[in-house]
Amino acid sequence: MKKTSKLTFFAAAATALFLVAGAQADTTVSYTSVNALIPDGSPIGLTSSTNLTGVPGTISSISVALDITGGFNGDLYAYLAGPGGQIAVLLNRSGLTASSPFGYGDTGFNLTLSDGSVNIHNYQLDASYPSALNGSGQLTGTWAPDARNIDPQSAGTVFDAAPTTADLSAFTAANANTTWTLLIADMSGGGQATLVSWGLTVVTVPEPQAWTLLAGGVGMLLAVNRRRKR
Repeated sequence: MKKTSKLTFFAAAATALFLVAGAQADTTVSYTSVNALIPDGSPIGLTSSTNLTGVPGTISSISVALDITGGFNGDLYAYLAGPGGQIAVLLNRSGLTASSPFGYGDTGFNLTLSDGSVNIHNYQLDASYPSALNGSGQLTGTWAPDARNIDPQSAGTVFDAAPTTADLSAFTAANANTTWTLLIADMSGGGQATLVSWGLTVVTVPEPQAWTLLAGGVGMLLAVNRRRKR
């Protein structure tokens, strides 16, 4: 093998090593069993917290699992608060619009909320409904958070006009090692809901290690050296 060929090989190998190491991701899953009644008709609601520790790197993506039984889905408001006070609005009176002031009457959720899916607010308009309901009447599947960062006691016209901006991307690039808090409230009296459990799935991108940075630097130096000797 010629010297220039060797340099080309080592440069490519070192750079590939750097790129692969930088692309690795870690996933942390944390589930919290609650089994507590959500106060009926109370904006104070129910809070539940979990503390993540030892999670490497920064957040690339995050999803939330919710298991809620009973009550009326159109009454429920929920948000996730994370590292720096950011919030993602998970539920905000599903189905509430100017023409439907009470929202949807289905009884509960057993699903995952993840950005990039169909927004949950008007889920009954999706082709998967009503087959997405399980035998207990809970909505199942994977949906995007409501993300309407407005007062859940707003009029339906406000819901219609509200932008969907407070989604889970609020936590991108944050450190996952913190206390995460879920708040869920039943905003209208009648029908008792229970928060059975909730969970987080956090995907992180590790910080580059010293040896990966060194490998990338060596790769660049070798490539420069090869060009000079042409």
